[in-house]
Amino acid sequence: MRLASAQGRWLVAAMILASGMAFLDGSIVNLALPDIDRDLDSGVAGLQWTVNAYTLTLASLILVGGSLGDRLGRRRIFVIGVSWFALASLLCAAAPTIEVLVAARALQGIGGALLTPGSLAIISASIDPADRGRAIGVWSGFSGVTTGAGPLVGGWMVDHLGWRSVFWLNVPLAVAIVVISLRHVPETKGAQERLDLEGAALTVGTLAFLTYGLVREQWVPTTIGLLLLVGFVVHQWRTPHALVPLALFADRVFTAANLCTFAIYGALSGSMFLLVLQLQYVSGFSPLQAGLSTLPPVILMLLFSGRAGAWSERVGPRLPMTIGPLIMAGAMLILMRVDEHPNVLLEVVGGNVVFGIGLTLLVAPLTTAVLASAPAEQTGIASGINNAVARTASLLAVAAIPPIAGIAGANFASPEVFSPGFRTGLAICAGMLAVAGVLAAGLVRTPERFEEVTSSE
Repeated sequence: MRLASAQGRWLVAAMILASGMAFLDGSIVNLALPDIDRDLDSGVAGLQWTVNAYTLTLASLILVGGSLGDRLGRRRIFVIGVSWFALASLLCAAAPTIEVLVAARALQGIGGALLTPGSLAIISASIDPADRGRAIGVWSGFSGVTTGAGPLVGGWMVDHLGWRSVFWLNVPLAVAIVVISLRHVPETKGAQERLDLEGAALTVGTLAFLTYGLVREQWVPTTIGLLLLVGFVVHQWRTPHALVPLALFADRVFTAANLCTFAIYGALSGSMFLLVLQLQYVSGFSPLQAGLSTLPPVILMLLFSGRAGAWSERVGPRLPMTIGPLIMAGAMLILMRVDEHPNVLLEVVGGNVVFGIGLTLLVAPLTTAVLASAPAEQTGIASGINNAVARTASLLAVAAIPPIAGIAGANFASPEVFSPGFRTGLAICAGMLAVAGVLAAGLVRTPERFEEVTSSE
């Protein structure tokens, strides 16, 4: 269908609403963590699991969600995912204990894994090729706007309506998405290959045991997780229907780009988790104030990602992927100075501006390097793997960094405990970003398909 048609506009609107719902939920929940702690007496482990239960099931099953859409119908799986997400959100909003909330968040992640791959796949399969690039651009732009609105909307909601309103918001959005999808989105299917259910089960087991072991600082579950990881790799080599085709990692650029992705997104999630808590527990910011302080990176991404992508086309991916993480590491050093009485302009806003500059420089070339280093017929699975790597890094960073930094115990939220741990945690994140920059400098070259991919975006 053409983008200018009524059906085309409704289709893209449904995909934007779905992506926006998932993006909003992720950014708002972080801002609500201190209120959840006070209401449900969660402790730091409860806050980690509130974030990680969702990321765990999402990261484990997102490739399965894409495969199910290809086999059973993209619209069908997308609508099921949106409906599932809404029902799980209702359970989150009504959760009487932290244990129920964590279980509901895990269910929410399953819904996210079903709906997230479908958004872009439905646009690509349903919109006329002549309009496809513009449609993806509209989807990307409006999805970015919803991401930018998250801290503002979420902070206001938590301040005035309470943390449960964060989850109630998903219900009317989901109803609108389902109604539009059933009326205006055609059904499409893709490859009918057998699902790698064994690989999916090993993925869930690996990440569950690793996350539990890291949060609890226990070696037995961590060791079990590592053994399951070895089993997953062996299974992927042997099965003809691999969830993750390991042959892709034979390309040095693909491997290097995914290693950089792991370090960068681990540092990004770990630092943002700690920063919004530091601003509220130690600096005395309200949820709205804490949310507003995280806006500079989003604004910079919205305004300058296109120009950064155009610059990377001229110079290749190595330079932006090297200096971007190093600038972000410098931002960590600035943000480490945030304490009970921070200099808001220099330390809070300034640190986030520097962080946003580094992030803006590297995101487009990183994504394009991943796609360009894979064969043309495997760019979809290459993108899916990179997405899963980013989410897995987020999961493990939020699980591991707080206990390593000493943020633990019943009094973890007191400034004298949290603030030193915050500085240690950001130092760890700075080290991860520095490693990413060094890896990019040493291992990333311009793939042969880089110019082809950038010219088609």
